[in-house]
Amino acid sequence: MTHPEERLAALGLAVPEVAKPVAAYVPAVRSGDHVFTSGQLPMRGGELMVTGKVGGEVDPEEARACAQQCALNALAAVKAEIGDLSLVKRIVKVVVFVASTPDFTGQPQVANGASELFGQVFGDAGVHARSAVGVPVLPLDSPVEVELVVEV
Repeated sequence: MTHPEERLAALGLAVPEVAKPVAAYVPAVRSGDHVFTSGQLPMRGGELMVTGKVGGEVDPEEARACAQQCALNALAAVKAEIGDLSLVKRIVKVVVFVASTPDFTGQPQVANGASELFGQVFGDAGVHARSAVGVPVLPLDSPVEVELVVEV
């Protein structure tokens, strides 16, 4: 079995630096055999990939790419907490918040940007429980936010 970061590299992706929190919290906390991440925004190079509401200024494919970036940022937070992503036994729970217009109902498809990445990187251990929730607004006018619970 290859290392999770090798699988990411095969996809043309890499674990980024841990995003600096935008308020008074830490990116991840370990409690026993689980790591809980804070909500991760689609930050690249210290900037949001895009801002606005899905179904409005942000199209669903852009939002899906944002969900994938949030997932990468969440993996960065997990890695910073445990040191090596090969220690991940299972992605247990994924929560995806989608800032969307009132008539947009494609939150599950947006969330697939994160879920499919976890499956590609961790195989069966990446299969998880999930919530995809439409909300009126997210921090910094982000279109997507993702948080994880990971077993290590």
